[in-house]
Amino acid sequence: MSTSENQLAQQVVQHMMQEDRFSQWLGIEIVEVKEGYSQIRMLIREEMVNGFGIVHGGITFSLADSAFAFACNSRNNLSVALDTSINFTKPVQVGDQLTATATELHNGKSTGLYQIAIHNQQQELVAQFKGLCYRTHKTLI
Repeated sequence: MSTSENQLAQQVVQHMMQEDRFSQWLGIEIVEVKEGYSQIRMLIREEMVNGFGIVHGGITFSLADSAFAFACNSRNNLSVALDTSINFTKPVQVGDQLTATATELHNGKSTGLYQIAIHNQQQELVAQFKGLCYRTHKTLI
């Protein structure tokens, strides 16, 4: 991967983040972006807890979905989700810092497949997400 490809990936994700009010509300911080790869993190807040006193699964899903979106759009090819799934492996608590790492498994002409691992601050796997995207062949920036 060339430096210019990684610079483009960073510019695309920065543009996406500027327009993504929900990721901003979540408090997502971009850690690293490369072509086909993203790593982001966020701190879990009290208003993210469900009626059982643990973090709502939609919060963890949303973090993973943002990492997925950043990774699959990193080549400046507008890509949208076709199918996603998540497995929760450990409950998330208020005060946890979650890191989502999106890795490209397949980069096809019209689809892409990504695996996103979500870990807490103790490096414990709290969820595993898989996403399939469709590439529209339109640019973002």
